[in-house]
Amino acid sequence: MSTAPIARTIERLAIICPSWVGDTVMATPLLRAVRAALPGARIIGAMRGGLDELLAGTPWLDETVVEQTKAVLGPLRIARRLGAHQPQAALVLPNSFRSALIARLSGAARRIGYKRDGRGVLLTDALASGRRTLPVSMVEYYAALGEFALGLDRIDRQMELAVTQAQREAGERLLQGVERPFVLINPGANKAKKRWPADRFAAVADALAKSHSLAAAATGSPGDRDVVAAMVTAARCTVHNLVDRGISLGSLKAVIEEASLLITNDTGPRHIAAALGTPVVTLFGPTDWRWTAIDCPHERMVLADPFLPEPLIADDHPQRCAIEKIMVGDVLAAAAALLAVVGAKDPPGPPAAAAPRPSAAS
Repeated sequence: MSTAPIARTIERLAIICPSWVGDTVMATPLLRAVRAALPGARIIGAMRGGLDELLAGTPWLDETVVEQTKAVLGPLRIARRLGAHQPQAALVLPNSFRSALIARLSGAARRIGYKRDGRGVLLTDALASGRRTLPVSMVEYYAALGEFALGLDRIDRQMELAVTQAQREAGERLLQGVERPFVLINPGANKAKKRWPADRFAAVADALAKSHSLAAAATGSPGDRDVVAAMVTAARCTVHNLVDRGISLGSLKAVIEEASLLITNDTGPRHIAAALGTPVVTLFGPTDWRWTAIDCPHERMVLADPFLPEPLIADDHPQRCAIEKIMVGDVLAAAAALLAVVGAKDPPGPPAAAAPRPSAAS
């Protein structure tokens, strides 16, 4: 442990956090481990706007520095704000050159991250990412970096989030008029190829209303407004549009915590549900599920091609793994199997066992 890049006696540590919702949730095992290993240190997290809401309620960061780092002067602004805290070390979680540059400009003497994308010159302690032939989960990826930085044998991989009282109150306001129990549906995604057709999500909502007496609500980012509206319009049952009500990341956590079930494409709300203990059915198209593999027994994954040979990566076979190949019946079977195990309104709780490799409607 004496040779670890981050000494246990450190007083001020900066952490450059991921830029995506799902990646940030998958980094929570590392954040928890850093706090446990450095109980007396002041830990400052640098992140883009909104992600501070995602991490609100957790005890791992003493302060957050929020900036839009993709702006031209974003790295300089956030580096200056970090530099005001005089960090002795910076732990860089994203793989980008820009994130390593922020750490360098912050003035941190020790800068720890993965050696890739030509940024090794900006880091003082670089961990080789290694030559990988198969996808590695980002949970594992971040945890391995934390083990290297702190000199730990193993970090617990369980993801974790918290919901503040203010976020619960905001969630209750969003859910006014939504009967319980309810299914939350997330039909959007940051890429079109990851989006299951909106009319099929609508068909799932209709079927669950009949078979399980579940009310329905739909969520998404502001950029998902059109696809959410299309799904709401296509449904025969009432689907409450939470995007039009002004949902935020903070209130989304509260809504997911309250939901009996989340049905979603492979995107951020899936990870939030897993971290909060909410049952979730996740649909995977031409994005390999192993990139975001999580230990979550209250999840059922539905793959566009569950028979893709293990040596192949779904990302390399977009036609074979087109998300449109997933049928409504596959999603309903996964939802019914999950509800049969957890019930319509189980409270959130920690996973009991590792999830099995997914099948067509596992």
